[in-house]
Amino acid sequence: MRNGRFPKLFLYFLCFCLLLSATQGCTRSGESHSRNLPGTKLRIVTTLFPLYDFARTIAGTRGEVSLLLPPGTEPHSFDPRPDDIMRIGRASLFIYTNPAMEPWAERIIKGIDNKNLRVIEAGTGVKYLKAGAKSDHDHDGDSHGGAEGVDPHVWLDFANAVTMVDTILVGFVAADPVNREYYAKNANALKAGLIDLDRRYRDGLTFCGTKTFLHGGHFTFGYLAHRYGLSYRSLSGVSSEAEPSAAAMASMVRQIRQSGVRYLFAEELLSPRITEILAAEAGVGVLKLHGAHNLSQDDFQRGVTFISLMDDNLAHLQKGLACRVK
Repeated sequence: MRNGRFPKLFLYFLCFCLLLSATQGCTRSGESHSRNLPGTKLRIVTTLFPLYDFARTIAGTRGEVSLLLPPGTEPHSFDPRPDDIMRIGRASLFIYTNPAMEPWAERIIKGIDNKNLRVIEAGTGVKYLKAGAKSDHDHDGDSHGGAEGVDPHVWLDFANAVTMVDTILVGFVAADPVNREYYAKNANALKAGLIDLDRRYRDGLTFCGTKTFLHGGHFTFGYLAHRYGLSYRSLSGVSSEAEPSAAAMASMVRQIRQSGVRYLFAEELLSPRITEILAAEAGVGVLKLHGAHNLSQDDFQRGVTFISLMDDNLAHLQKGLACRVK
């Protein structure tokens, strides 16, 4: 009798295990589409480093934030791969800057079949400037993103960065209202840090030997120059892929000599070769600035922040512009 009952008991036990396994599988599948279940973390995908840094600060321990750009990748030429698109499709929030900075973002968003995905254009509501190869801080653009002909590097005006934090926070709260106060507390601390960063820049760039800011690369630092009253010139326009003409290079050398500056600025993550050629021709040094679009692999692993990168920039600007440091 014992031998006859054993197979039946075994079959009952096996069916129970299969049923339990199927139930758990369904639960996991359901969780992949539900964004606000208690105890689950938001999944946030960001395009550029400033958005990643702002989002991970706001999320704290209650969100999983990833950076779409592989460390070291130049963002202007970035083309998302199929697995990048799948990652966005599984997210709770997708955060990008504006259509001028990531022209591919809107196309991808339209093709994603996830009604629960919240898309945040972080540049909404900021003050835009026109794009160009020079900036005398006199050409305010529209206060909305997406217009062609605007400078997309909006995070380098720290007042814009504060607005972007507010915009990102709205998306967090909409996706996870239960943790509203937690996200708001983190966002407020981040904004306080950005406001203090702005104060350090104003104090640090007030008393300088020159206000002429010459950059041997593409038009990246127009917002920073505009905010702090610097006369900015770049070798080329917004696209980092454009090859400067011989005439543009000769013009930059003349500007260096005429202005009397002692340093020409280059940009981190981009080859400084052309900048070094110009600097050698004009007899000046080279200093690097970080546009913060993305990070090197080493910086990413070290966990550097947007504010720490900007503090490094301030030190290099003060040296390059011969500023008096208090």
